[in-house]
Amino acid sequence: MFSAYVSCPGGRVRSPRPGLSASGRGGREVRLPSPCSRAGTRRVARETCDVFEGERMTIESDGWAGMGWDWTDADDIRRRLDEGADPEKWSGGRPLHRAAVFGSPEAVAVLARRVADVDALENGVTALWEAVMSRKPANARALAAAGADPWRLSLGGWSPGRLSLAGPTPELFPVPEGISLTDTERAAAQEAHRLTTALGEFYYDGTGLACVAGIDAAEAVRRLEATPADGALVDELLEEPYAYDMDESLHIVGVTSVPGGCVVTQPWGYAPSMPGVLARLSAGTLCYGLYANPKSGNQGRIARHGTIEGSDLHPGGEPDENDTSEQVLASYLYQNNAVAYACAVAELRLHDRRAVTGPPDVWVELPRRDYWSH
Repeated sequence: MFSAYVSCPGGRVRSPRPGLSASGRGGREVRLPSPCSRAGTRRVARETCDVFEGERMTIESDGWAGMGWDWTDADDIRRRLDEGADPEKWSGGRPLHRAAVFGSPEAVAVLARRVADVDALENGVTALWEAVMSRKPANARALAAAGADPWRLSLGGWSPGRLSLAGPTPELFPVPEGISLTDTERAAAQEAHRLTTALGEFYYDGTGLACVAGIDAAEAVRRLEATPADGALVDELLEEPYAYDMDESLHIVGVTSVPGGCVVTQPWGYAPSMPGVLARLSAGTLCYGLYANPKSGNQGRIARHGTIEGSDLHPGGEPDENDTSEQVLASYLYQNNAVAYACAVAELRLHDRRAVTGPPDVWVELPRRDYWSH
């Protein structure tokens, strides 16, 4: 895959493919022309650096130069505010939202006293929403004490307060009469707790998965037209997976039956999440593909009945403004746990992480074909 890196004062930005946009700091997007020519490369560099330079100047003029992502020092924040730092603006965003996620309760309280509206929105959500979504209960309490509304409706029809009822701190706010989780939401929260506990914490960067609903390992192998892998080759791949040519290693995957379906795994690559693999596995059912890209983060893809329904998804990440109520809840319950999220979408009820980390029920070799098409 082609990647263009551009160095500039604010760092460097990567475009996965020519002509796509890349995000700079603060969530801004830079539209990148195709850098296949020298002129195109120079123009990418010039336009990208202009954006980063503009952000640097904006941060300095706002009074937040050098803050980065550490907003825990309440005394420093108070000093900056006293010296004229803008309590409403930081690099195109809002300081209170940064502190809600990356700060301390004391820093949150300092900023909350200086803003015009403690419930002001950034990207459609309040600072209190960010604190709840990020599992920062102390910061959430500081915001509520400053007047933030826990019951203000937000993404997917959820309020920060009702969302917190599904998490580890259901007692975070006094709950008004008539507000509660539905039976379905409560069951989803209980299953999320069970699943994340069963999987535990483990390192999965570089792993590719396909979580398939309703079929076992034998049926997955049949659909993929795979054959048993050479045991010696598998042992060598497990020992040094990146010593092999990618064309060779990508064709070896593990398959394991689990309650609710099966998991196709590859500890060293993205093959299980390729469109052609997902399309074959999802005939008559649903399949969620995940690649934990060590460079650019978790990448998701969903297939149903042999058709790719969604790509460039972000399992384990924050919800989007157009997400349904169910999707927002799932983002909250499985935040920073992409593997559990992928399993939950396919309604797989794993009891441990063997299907992901191995050893699988069977190692197989995929036929040589173009799996990027489907």
